[in-house]
Amino acid sequence: MHYILGHARNRNRKEDGERTMITKRIQLLTAIALGIAAVAAISWCSVARAEERPIALDTTTTNATVTALSTNTQLVIHADQGKNIISRNIYGHFSEHLGRCIYEGIWVEPDSAIPNTRGIRNDVVEALKKIKVPVLRWPGGCFADEYHWKDGIGQREKRPSMINTHWGGVTENNHFGTHEFLDFCEQIGTAPYVSGNLGSGTPQEIMEWVEYMTSDASSPMANLRRENGREQPWKIPFFAVGNENWGCGGNMTPEFYADNFRRYNTFVKNYGSNRIYRVACGSNGGDTNWTEVLMKNVGQRMNGLSLHYYTLPTGNWSGKKGSATEFGENQWHSTLRRALEMNNIINNHSAIMDKYDPQKRIGMIVDEWGTWYDVEPGSNPGFLYQQSTIRDALVAGVTLNIFNNHCDRVKMANIAQLINVLQAVILTDKEKMLLTPTYWVFEMYTVHHDATLLPIELKCADYELGDKKVQSVNASASRDKDGKIHVTLCNLNPNQPVEIACDLQGAKPRIITGRVLTAPTMQTHNTFDQPNNVKPADFKDCKLITGGFTVTLPSKSVVALELVE
Repeated sequence: MHYILGHARNRNRKEDGERTMITKRIQLLTAIALGIAAVAAISWCSVARAEERPIALDTTTTNATVTALSTNTQLVIHADQGKNIISRNIYGHFSEHLGRCIYEGIWVEPDSAIPNTRGIRNDVVEALKKIKVPVLRWPGGCFADEYHWKDGIGQREKRPSMINTHWGGVTENNHFGTHEFLDFCEQIGTAPYVSGNLGSGTPQEIMEWVEYMTSDASSPMANLRRENGREQPWKIPFFAVGNENWGCGGNMTPEFYADNFRRYNTFVKNYGSNRIYRVACGSNGGDTNWTEVLMKNVGQRMNGLSLHYYTLPTGNWSGKKGSATEFGENQWHSTLRRALEMNNIINNHSAIMDKYDPQKRIGMIVDEWGTWYDVEPGSNPGFLYQQSTIRDALVAGVTLNIFNNHCDRVKMANIAQLINVLQAVILTDKEKMLLTPTYWVFEMYTVHHDATLLPIELKCADYELGDKKVQSVNASASRDKDGKIHVTLCNLNPNQPVEIACDLQGAKPRIITGRVLTAPTMQTHNTFDQPNNVKPADFKDCKLITGGFTVTLPSKSVVALELVE
């Protein structure tokens, strides 16, 4: 039995009598509307605390053709109990100087034959505008704690080169630096999230970089910016004081990093009207001790605390992680099972943060997440280039639903990475570009940006394989500023469709429409020769019924529904 409350928390449970009443309401609605009896062998996934209320019994239906279905998946949406806002920044992205993310993916030089604007690919810009990228993290990642920003300003031909020791040992010419990154942000309409060098840099270096970017005064760094062609300062809303300082950022203890954060953060100053949201380096996956020390020692000095968690099919960092495209159902199941572990990780860190910050002033910033496979055969192992299948779309869908349901604490997330690296939304090959299945999930989920989270309860069968099991359905719901209700649903089972009966409380929709992302096989992916193998389509297998709706999710699918009153 699974119990995930409120925003996926295992607390504040209702009394047994209330759960029984809710179950009876769902069973009664299902029996009347669908002509079936509730079934056994289910797991109960409660993602909201519900208020007791009687259900109106009405056997009539309008705007729907209701047929008998065999369903053991039941959903309650409390459209009248929304309170917390899903920050658009949960749908953020990450671009590191790694492999072909920056060079070739974003930057091609102004004199390139590939259409560009000031060296930045036009096709990439247009694609990213369509998914409304809210925030973009740069320059790393591990790269950030070896990056010295002054090497990336001024005339490009005079900038010193550097060796990227973390990723492939390649030499970079530093042609993509501060001005180029912030130009890219302006072209795609996103907020910059800059990571400072705490690992090998100095407090002065960070202080001068912030002044260079944001000061409107007549000061040495602001005047240097003007000499390099930018008169007005940029707005830098987010700044990270270090990255993975428990590992590649210095192999520090949490106590040592906390002292360093206290020192370096002192020199991250607000200039003019710019106000910086300061993010401290958080833990690696389940390391709750790091969170405990940071919250206790410097919690009052930060605005956000980061968290990194990657999904590996095998869970093996030192050996074979698993292929991106050549896998069977065993690794399909293990990948989704490990992706769903994000919920428990957030719960555990949230409990510690709640102890020191019960008002939830400090945001959890999941600024690295996604799938991590063995690199594509023949590619540089340091470039982390991998394909993206419908499996990755499900990982994205369930993870974003988890973030939505935790939006009271999770205030930003950044999938790794933007282009050509890990779970990328875009792949490029010279002048060619394709959109991955993960891209389309982000496009379908734009409806949740800054919407109000609606509490839900989900009762579903498990998807079992051998002695392992996960819940077969994952969901979140929201109401946007125009009053439309959006429900995103994932069917994790690659073999069977799932039929759902929904009790929609506090709303009476007149219209239901949908879109679906699915594929014929678990391994289906887009290629440069066949870029539309996995792409959203209109979805018709949903019907309004009295008190709610029914929907049948195809196997291995992500479905987005819109309900209009």
